[in-house]
Amino acid sequence: MRSDGREWIVDARGCDPESLVSLAVLRALLDRAIAELALRRVREPVWHVFPPPGGITGLCLLAESHLTVHTFPEHGALCLNLFCCTPRPDWDFATRLREAVGASHVDVRRMERSYGGVSGAHDTPAVAAAQPV
Repeated sequence: MRSDGREWIVDARGCDPESLVSLAVLRALLDRAIAELALRRVREPVWHVFPPPGGITGLCLLAESHLTVHTFPEHGALCLNLFCCTPRPDWDFATRLREAVGASHVDVRRMERSYGGVSGAHDTPAVAAAQPV
């Protein structure tokens, strides 16, 4: 299948709850991903901070698509989604999340995206195309 884009679905567990409620930590994480992957912001990220014990949700609209993060401090968990409509190299999500939020376990799934031009591409369930990284 020809790849027109790439999507990463990232689940991190065993995270430091204090880091998961720190807007500064999460901003730095998104800023680092954007810089290291040479992504282009359409505008500054939008953040929603939930009342305790809730976490933070962030969304950054990119020229390439989007980057989102959702934290669950009560569970020591973080979910991140990066969708790029143009191919990008893999980013070391596991190391970056260990550094930023102390994640002890990180699952990264990468999905190649195709927007037509490939016969039968839409007949394959999306989950079948997901590959652990």
